[in-house]
Amino acid sequence: MRGGGPSVLGIVLAGGEGKRLMPLTADRAKPAVTFGGTYRLVDFVLSNLVNADVLRICVLTQYKSHSLDRHITMTWRMSNLLGNYVTPVPAQQRLGPRWYLGSADAILQSLNLIYDERPEYVAVFGADHVYRMDPRQMLAQHIESGAGVTVAGIRVPRTESSSFGVITPGSDGLTVDRFLEKPADPPGLADDPACVFASMGNYIFTTKALIEALRRDAEDESSVHDMGGSILPQLTERGEAALYDFSANHVPGETTRDQGYWRDVGTLDAYYEAHMDLIAERPAFNLYNRSWPIYTHSYQLSPARFNAGGIASESIISAGCLVRGQVSRSVLSPGVVVDPGAVVQGSVLHDNVHIGRGAVVRGAVLDKNVEVPPGATIGVNPERDAELYTVSKGGVIALGKGQLVT
Repeated sequence: MRGGGPSVLGIVLAGGEGKRLMPLTADRAKPAVTFGGTYRLVDFVLSNLVNADVLRICVLTQYKSHSLDRHITMTWRMSNLLGNYVTPVPAQQRLGPRWYLGSADAILQSLNLIYDERPEYVAVFGADHVYRMDPRQMLAQHIESGAGVTVAGIRVPRTESSSFGVITPGSDGLTVDRFLEKPADPPGLADDPACVFASMGNYIFTTKALIEALRRDAEDESSVHDMGGSILPQLTERGEAALYDFSANHVPGETTRDQGYWRDVGTLDAYYEAHMDLIAERPAFNLYNRSWPIYTHSYQLSPARFNAGGIASESIISAGCLVRGQVSRSVLSPGVVVDPGAVVQGSVLHDNVHIGRGAVVRGAVLDKNVEVPPGATIGVNPERDAELYTVSKGGVIALGKGQLVT
């Protein structure tokens, strides 16, 4: 950190395959999936770290990482003069001819990064969540507590616990009594039995504690070598784990509506719903907070145009779009074209999607370069859509990159 503060190395875990987001992850890693028109999911965690002056960051990649590597290399250029960097680090098989066995093994195989930097603390953050957070506040609590690891937690309904690592806090509200990875029936919180603390996948380690925990885990043949499934339970049992309540975190420019917003967009339904959060009159997540910006690559495109009676309402329209039809409650990425007579409702259209004359698209997510022919329909005939396309449990229709529409 700048200004004489504690030295922190950021490690972003970005190797996730993202099977539940198929077909959007058929050709790219989950953190590289487009979000909010112009962003990639990885931009949110990187922006949070950089805004908090964590300026040396390694992004560990593995699965179909080309577009992610390219985005990081083109977008996240830091000051060489000051020795700052954001760099993608592919799986290197440093410990033998094998890929990463889990997120803990990914860091174990990348310990050279920590040895080179020699930081006092290591911030290990996930790469595929939508939120704003000031990690400095979490770091301050971690230092004060003297814990080996501090894990960020957020309250979620107990019925959703099987999707998260669940933290059971001690009576002091700070120590972690138990850490359960995706439990089916965990105990509720003492002050709210209907809720649990879910792990956000963000951890701050004292460097020594992290290295020792990784070495112990590597020697355990029964381990799954995962941060949530192995390292956190291990440090919890040793009494070295602390909880950071995300509701206590505040960033400049936040509103009462978007303070504490965090979404795991690991499924098509969650991904779609998070987009709908962006377009309300008072958005649940405000992309326009200039005091804590989310950074991304700036496209060299002309401004969006509206011709031939084209109209858009309650929508995000990116640069390079041409709207000559009707768009409502939708998010359009750069280069989208909506022809005259076409109707787009409640949809998310990625780069260079083309909606033909008179076509109708409702409740859909279309990946880049999809062309919807004139007069075609998506989201009008559920039975036909189910035969041709991916349809989520919540009814969101998803088409992969360049998928043909009949």
